[in-house]
Amino acid sequence: MRTESGTRGEKVPTAPSANPAVDIADVTALLERGRTLSTPVLRAAVDRLAPPMDTVAAYHFGWIDAQGRPAEGDGGKAVRPALALLSAEAAGAAPETGIPGAVAVELVHNFSLLHDDLMDGDEQRRHRDTVWKVHGPAQAILVGDALFALANEILLELGTVEAGRATRRLTTATRKLIDGQAQDISFEHRERVTVEECLEMEGNKTGALLACAVSIGAVLGGADDRTADTLEAYGYRLGLAFQAVDDLLGIWGDPDATGKQTWSDLRQRKKSLPVVAALAAGGPASERLGELLAADAKSNDFDSFSEEEFATRAALIEEAGGREWTSQEARRQHAIAIGALDRVEMPERVRAQLVALADFVVVRKR
Repeated sequence: MRTESGTRGEKVPTAPSANPAVDIADVTALLERGRTLSTPVLRAAVDRLAPPMDTVAAYHFGWIDAQGRPAEGDGGKAVRPALALLSAEAAGAAPETGIPGAVAVELVHNFSLLHDDLMDGDEQRRHRDTVWKVHGPAQAILVGDALFALANEILLELGTVEAGRATRRLTTATRKLIDGQAQDISFEHRERVTVEECLEMEGNKTGALLACAVSIGAVLGGADDRTADTLEAYGYRLGLAFQAVDDLLGIWGDPDATGKQTWSDLRQRKKSLPVVAALAAGGPASERLGELLAADAKSNDFDSFSEEEFATRAALIEEAGGREWTSQEARRQHAIAIGALDRVEMPERVRAQLVALADFVVVRKR
């Protein structure tokens, strides 16, 4: 199935045969910088919310536990804030210039998580019960809506031309993110989805916001549209690589590392890349997988399936080549992302850090 041309026929670099080397210490420092600089502003934004939404949001971000006591919960990897600060530096501005963009993108990202967890029925995120499970569906919806509104406030209250440009990019990315979620849900009720459709959905659901994250700081720093668009191209492809790895983790990830159930995407009947690629591959394993998934869609006792039944489906996906194809696709999208950086003038240190972050995305445990 794998070719050296993109989904729209563009020529792309050949994906590396092995995972790139990653300077973990450098990446860790970048992620920590993004978290350290953005968290105080993020907390101040959440404090604007009316009770009990402020408390519910604080629980979601891991700042308090279900009883309202201070906690040191897992707030996520902070990839998007790190990208927003690097984006500002790519445009020649101080990293602090990107903080409002970093916070706005993080607010939108968490708005989507609150709603996605409810729509998908996920009961665990970051090793804790999800907001809808603890505080109820209504609060998950309201707090998600409030975080989206706050994201726009954070940018627009800057009152600059650059802030207006940044807000337009953020709202466009948010609309695409919602498009992607709608596509994802619709795919669960279809027997077959093409690889191209799956990539389009994942480009909307994950790529659009990462693309925004890696351009928004540059826009706030005064970069022109050409520079911002090229940085977005890097972020969009990075998002596709990120989602491909997430799709692998969604089936074969260690629950202790992911904070989700075993075979989590299979339990939700998601048409993720490994599943779609396996169904498109042809051959006995692909055909048997198709038969099982078609029967699953009509099953009245799907929720009571045993671990062995999900393990069987995962094994068929791997036998049909879906796991390997998805791993190679992550590397291919990584290569395209890195290539986009060559079209932007920026300090070599910043370029190296953007490459290191891209490498980190592809070699996450899977």
